[in-house]
Amino acid sequence: MTSFRQIEANRRNAQLSTGPVTEEGKRRSRLNAVRHGLAAETVIDALEDAEDYQAFELAVTADYDAQSAVERELVLRLASLLWRLRRATAIESGLFKIQAIHLLQFRKRRQAHQERQKIIDGMYRDAVATNDDSDPEGSAPSSEPDDKSHDLTLAFVRLSNLPTYPLDRLSRYEATLWRQACQILFTLQCLDRRKPWEKLRLR
Repeated sequence: MTSFRQIEANRRNAQLSTGPVTEEGKRRSRLNAVRHGLAAETVIDALEDAEDYQAFELAVTADYDAQSAVERELVLRLASLLWRLRRATAIESGLFKIQAIHLLQFRKRRQAHQERQKIIDGMYRDAVATNDDSDPEGSAPSSEPDDKSHDLTLAFVRLSNLPTYPLDRLSRYEATLWRQACQILFTLQCLDRRKPWEKLRLR
């Protein structure tokens, strides 16, 4: 059993505590609310900013007038689903960026190979002293037009043909999230949890 002296000592120590002092400590303490519930399940600490998610969640919950714990949970679940849909869009963009990097590297290697081949051909022609007015190596036209949409199409084709089918999997992931989000939106609509001023406007 705790003695009176220990209780008094604990009170004095508690009065000395002013919370985190360093910026790192303050940042960690701000994230305490994100460690539990849906936020903890949704936010990937190493890749996403928990404060961004909190702001996003706040914006979504502001659109609804949740009156019960069930309604609040539905709104929080909706925020989580919409956040993951944003993540899916970011993943899709990332996949295309990776393919764009591969395409750029491939073109650089091909250009370097063509340059080397031109040097070798030039040395060979000089060696055999073949004088021709025509320019046999010329400037070979690129087989691929310098067009962003063309590059995007190439990236899509490459992604579609990967053995892991990342776009198909991402598409199924998005469809599942949208289906769940639509179910929650329908449920919230049935519960009629719009903003209070929207209700007044509809009267």
